[in-house]
Amino acid sequence: MRRSVTSAAAAALVLAACASGNDGDAGTTPTISDAVAATTPITVDQVEASPPAVAASGLDIVAGRSVDDAPEPLVDPSEIRSGGPPPDGIPSIDDPTFLAPSAVRFLEETEPVVAIEVDGDARAYPIQILMWHELVNDTIGGVPVTVSYCPLCNSAVAYDRRLDGRVLEFGTSGRLWNSALVMYDRQTETLWSHFTAQGIIGELTGEQLQTLPVATVPWGVWRDANPDGLVLSRDTGFERDYGRNPYLGYDDIDGTPFLFEGDIDGRYTAMTRIVGVEIDGDAVAVPLARLRETGVVDTEVGGTDVVVLWQAGTASALDADDVAGGSDVGATGVFVPVVDGQRLDFEPADDGFVDAQTGSTWNILGEAFAGALTGARLDAVAHVDTFWFAWSAFIPDTEIVD
Repeated sequence: MRRSVTSAAAAALVLAACASGNDGDAGTTPTISDAVAATTPITVDQVEASPPAVAASGLDIVAGRSVDDAPEPLVDPSEIRSGGPPPDGIPSIDDPTFLAPSAVRFLEETEPVVAIEVDGDARAYPIQILMWHELVNDTIGGVPVTVSYCPLCNSAVAYDRRLDGRVLEFGTSGRLWNSALVMYDRQTETLWSHFTAQGIIGELTGEQLQTLPVATVPWGVWRDANPDGLVLSRDTGFERDYGRNPYLGYDDIDGTPFLFEGDIDGRYTAMTRIVGVEIDGDAVAVPLARLRETGVVDTEVGGTDVVVLWQAGTASALDADDVAGGSDVGATGVFVPVVDGQRLDFEPADDGFVDAQTGSTWNILGEAFAGALTGARLDAVAHVDTFWFAWSAFIPDTEIVD
């Protein structure tokens, strides 16, 4: 991956690295210009999106305009509700800039960030930024990716933007389906479900995007594990009150989801937090309450053994007036518990998780940082931390692991 960064910023980062490891040059003092350069946003080379094409527009269909030769929609357009803003009224971030973890000053230790890694390229997207934009069109490890966050269903999902030789770019449609974000692609104006990653109305109806594993974890844990990673900066090109939660108290377990008109699966209340996993059409949901009790849940999904981990120390983004002040809902990770052919059994520990086979200690990101397996990594499994109403609406045939 190539990074474009000003020479001044690069020099400052090198100076900082040298100073941190050398006790001998006590007379060298960083200057104000060094500090400014170190916080200069970093830009990353982006894969160019494909040009727009004449196509059956899903935006036009849900707006009631006549569209010729449109595929049969997967969803009745009447079910696609206006959330208030027009298309792109909630602006996606299309030219993201980043900071080195050591330069970030606007995040508290327990603030939630969406973590993703592609081909060794680790990124963190603070939810205090995502909740104002919902979509970031980015390139990670050379792969064009969209990172999405839906505040109304409290879910983060990432997609590979490549589809049949095209590179798509996504914007917010201003519409909701089952109270969840509906995206549109700027190449064909097809509407896509944030939750299922499927084209639902318009030219690309029925097409499926590949989802990529993400996890919502505390800033401090991600930072310590990824000193060479990149963090989405507040330099977005938009003026927003980053750090403030505009959805105050939305995650009340006895609350009601916004503009949700479906039936609530009575196994849990609508706003119960769960971890959802789907593999090859088989789906399970693990209630957060169960994970709080045990820290580790082993299960099988689609014939694959997986382990679901939970660790305290992550603030809810949807609770208090400021994101950092939210109640502790913890962080989750879902992994295949196998390293070099060896099945591992985990249990919670004070600083993470310990496997019974080697005594190695692991973090919530699935990385061993102490013991015989130090440096080893578990294969991440795509999962969604979300509210029960959303998961059960989109994936009703779900087994509860309780």
